[in-house]
Amino acid sequence: MPDAPRAARVPVGVDPSRASIARVYDAFLGGTDNYEIDREVFRRVAQAAPEARDLAIDNRGFLNRATRFLASRAGIKQFLDCGSGLPTAENVHQVVQRFDPEARVVYVDNDPVVLAHGRALLEENAYTHFVAADIFEPQELLENPVVRKHLDFSEPIGFLQFGTLHHFEGPKEGPAELMKTYIDALPTGSYVAISHFLDPENQYSSVARHMEEHFRGSPMGSGTFRTHDEIVELFDGLELIDPGVTRCADWWPDGPQLEPLSQAQECIAGGVGIKR
Repeated sequence: MPDAPRAARVPVGVDPSRASIARVYDAFLGGTDNYEIDREVFRRVAQAAPEARDLAIDNRGFLNRATRFLASRAGIKQFLDCGSGLPTAENVHQVVQRFDPEARVVYVDNDPVVLAHGRALLEENAYTHFVAADIFEPQELLENPVVRKHLDFSEPIGFLQFGTLHHFEGPKEGPAELMKTYIDALPTGSYVAISHFLDPENQYSSVARHMEEHFRGSPMGSGTFRTHDEIVELFDGLELIDPGVTRCADWWPDGPQLEPLSQAQECIAGGVGIKR
């Protein structure tokens, strides 16, 4: 029998009439685990920056390089990945377990589509685990029994917030307060990696603000572009690893930049800090 149409194969708990952050990122990456409502978000943002897909591509590239650094150079052996999203090429556990097959990764997400058909693909060995929790409720997550069972808070942890905090909807200071709670709970020697939509406060600011307008006015309803200094505030209490908070494309690239960055690449930043 031919495959059922996508609408007939919607996993339990997934509403294809409402945009999902995980599915929207999948659409930005050119994946197939998304619906028309998610692709509408992509099309709207692309009106502000035709290269909008580069936001997701650069975010993913930064994730790969940062986690590779943590596993290979920093010697981190356990990771808490907040907002794991849908599985794609080179997920965190695949990157870090290349250096240490017993590196532990706990993924966290509460998106129904991830719970429905992403979880099994992320929990693919005895060292990878999944927690259904809200990353914007740090105290609850930190006390989660699965987190406490599989992560040793007496040893350094790699704490990851890739492409998540710009989806916080609430007080302006909310993301920095969330991160303070997390950072205070991390053991000495832990590393924190964050990527975030950037308002570069230059000729590309208008592009950033137009993308923000389309993100927040879309069916997804979130996507705040913060300035460099506002993103640095998310690392309060940490020592930033060189080159600090910078455009994702510039954070320890795998090779020389052969072409000028696109407008979208100018509008996403990342950084890694260590807790001394």
